[in-house]
Amino acid sequence: MKFVVLTIFPELIEAFWSSGIMRRARESGAAIAKVINIRDHAQGRHQVTDDRPYGGGCGMVMKPEPLSAAIRAAKQGAPQAPVILLSPQGRRFDQALAQELSTRPELILLCGRYEGVDERVSETLVDFEISLGDFVLTGGEVAAMAVMDATVRLLPGVLGNEDSADQDSFCNQRLDHAHFTRPPEFEGRQVPEVLLSGHHDLIAQWRRTDALLRTFAKRPDLLRQGRLSDEESALLRAWHREIECILRGQAGGGSDPSPGGR
Repeated sequence: MKFVVLTIFPELIEAFWSSGIMRRARESGAAIAKVINIRDHAQGRHQVTDDRPYGGGCGMVMKPEPLSAAIRAAKQGAPQAPVILLSPQGRRFDQALAQELSTRPELILLCGRYEGVDERVSETLVDFEISLGDFVLTGGEVAAMAVMDATVRLLPGVLGNEDSADQDSFCNQRLDHAHFTRPPEFEGRQVPEVLLSGHHDLIAQWRRTDALLRTFAKRPDLLRQGRLSDEESALLRAWHREIECILRGQAGGGSDPSPGGR
């Protein structure tokens, strides 16, 4: 998979690709990364890439000439790539979109700066926009790095374990289960006994249950969006009965000795 990033701060992107999983993906050939400095396509001795907005107002706007020239240069090396502008006005980035992007052979990521890019570039040369969320960054580089990170780790062979990506949070609309490693006891807190049992079926069941509990507690909206398995439906009903018994016990000033049996 090939990435071409257009930015006025190429050193940020080069540093991103120089360590960890990104470097491994690059060295293995799973991902190809190229950076184009938008300033190299700016005219004049000072290579100016921004100017004051028409109509007045605060801030600066990225000029159309260097942007369009940089995009066209990127297209020469990645003709199949859609041009993606990182923008707070774009489609919200999520795991589903990362999966979608990971199937494309090439991507061109345009990093905006200042108040944004000239609208004429957006209208004619940008295919779609992506946003990390409802907040504003100083530039699109951080967003571009997030998109590349989430996408690259889905490529075959990048993580080493083919099952790792499938078990991540937000796969199948569920958060990930809790993780533990050595030592078995840390500051008085023990690793759940089932994880030390060596019983793979029980461990898998514990992980499914924990993932469901975490999703219910932290992101119940994810459960509303997807379809529950029979096992998950049964667990939620059991928890519902437990919660009702606890509430009844509180209202009655006592406790039910066997809430799970109702």
